[in-house]
Amino acid sequence: MDKDFGLNDIVQMKKPHPCGENRWKIIRMGMDIRIKCLGCGHSVLIPRRDFTKKLKKVLEKHEE
Repeated sequence: MDKDFGLNDIVQMKKPHPCGENRWKIIRMGMDIRIKCLGCGHSVLIPRRDFTKKLKKVLEKHEE
């Protein structure tokens, strides 16, 4: 399983968002990681430790 993630990557979490979408974009990285739902646009700030536990897989890597 690929758990290597970076800024602007599209990731899949273990649980879907209440809007029904399961694709998230990483919009901020640091001690906390902010992800944005690609369905409704809601953003969530998660501590890095919790994010790595809840991450299922990286769907798309951002190309620079």
